[in-house]
Amino acid sequence: MPYRAWFQCINEECNRAYPLNQIIYRCEACGSLLEVRHDLERLQRRDAKAWMKLFDERYRTTEWPYGSGIWGKKEWVLPQVDNDNIVSLYEGGTNLFWAERLGKLFGLEDLWIKLCGNTHSGSFKDLGMTVLVTQVKQMIADGAPIRAVACASTGDTSAALAVYCAAAGIQSIVLLPKGKISTAQLVQPIANGALVLSLDTDFDGCMKVVQQITRDPTIYLANSMNSLRVEGQKTVGIEIVQQFDWEVPDVFIIPGGNLGNVSALGKGLIMMRDLGLISKFPRIVVAQAENANPLYCSYLKGFETFEPMQAKKTLASAIQIGDPVSVQKAIRVLKQFEGVVEQASESELADASALADKMGMFACPHTGVALAALIKLAKRGTIEPGMRVVVISTAHGLKFTDFKVQYHDRKLDFDCRFANPPIELPPDVDAVHRALDEALQRRESLHV
Repeated sequence: MPYRAWFQCINEECNRAYPLNQIIYRCEACGSLLEVRHDLERLQRRDAKAWMKLFDERYRTTEWPYGSGIWGKKEWVLPQVDNDNIVSLYEGGTNLFWAERLGKLFGLEDLWIKLCGNTHSGSFKDLGMTVLVTQVKQMIADGAPIRAVACASTGDTSAALAVYCAAAGIQSIVLLPKGKISTAQLVQPIANGALVLSLDTDFDGCMKVVQQITRDPTIYLANSMNSLRVEGQKTVGIEIVQQFDWEVPDVFIIPGGNLGNVSALGKGLIMMRDLGLISKFPRIVVAQAENANPLYCSYLKGFETFEPMQAKKTLASAIQIGDPVSVQKAIRVLKQFEGVVEQASESELADASALADKMGMFACPHTGVALAALIKLAKRGTIEPGMRVVVISTAHGLKFTDFKVQYHDRKLDFDCRFANPPIELPPDVDAVHRALDEALQRRESLHV
């Protein structure tokens, strides 16, 4: 059965449509962002149970390309692309971590962490980049004169773009804010052959430049204002529901920076509802760093206004964004999902990340922002003990070892409550015994 997808203006008064193979990022009529729309009438000809069965049969198999967590749902993502042009690194299919010990600290027995960082480039960005680079490869195969794909990034987007372009044999161009990303994040696009441009500005400044250079139609834009990436990222919510045997959790908590991931999460769940796979929506919580919190400030005003800000430096560098491109889409989703926006200070996000690590995780600082929001909402009673809660962890902690070393060496600008520095000792058995006795007694007294 043929399925179709296309770009459509998000402005309901306009609604102009464009083909997916057109190089376009905003509506030519009104300037609004675009989103990918699907022919739901055709998709509805297969009933909900048949979709569930199909997705379960494909999940994590070795049948190309359907073993991918994204391409196993190809009909809902990019139905018209040829399988031979799909660029996949077996993304998605990441595990749910039952955070039993961490949850019990706050009266929650059904707390789960979706480890999106357990993927090829180490972050959730792979989910969307496989779709965008696949569409580019299809367009090139069809004769489009695309020479390179470019993005502005605070780290994870650049890594994902570089690795997928390397796999596809397409040149990538990456604009990074100089000195504002971790070494691990910087080396990924370098290693994968990207043209890396380090600009003396912040992410918002890089974003302005990349929008200018991609006016050249031979350089394709890969940032989240290009809604192709949303089609891959929307599968995270679908996959989580699938992992719970098609039951919907009560609450999702997700870090928010440029806000494309928030709108993607909502879009996937709305599609599930429209096609009959679910009958209720979860509540969505967006967590922002206090130093880059324009959505939180808008939430406090009931979303009546939104004012961009100059983001301050934050340990959660990937969400250090003061003028998010996808804010309109995100607000629209939050209004549909009883949305809540919470913020976390630098000490709160760092302590939450370290506490999670003590309970078996290795959390990136952005996941720390989401966990700090969880702690606040649980203490406030907004999240209740019997609820099933899923925190979406956006990247692997190994990308942020500098942050973790500084925390445990107590080199940050606040008291690091859960710091665990190594104990330096002479090579003497008695000294080691004394250190062991002191440490174990301290642990027992704290009931850890």
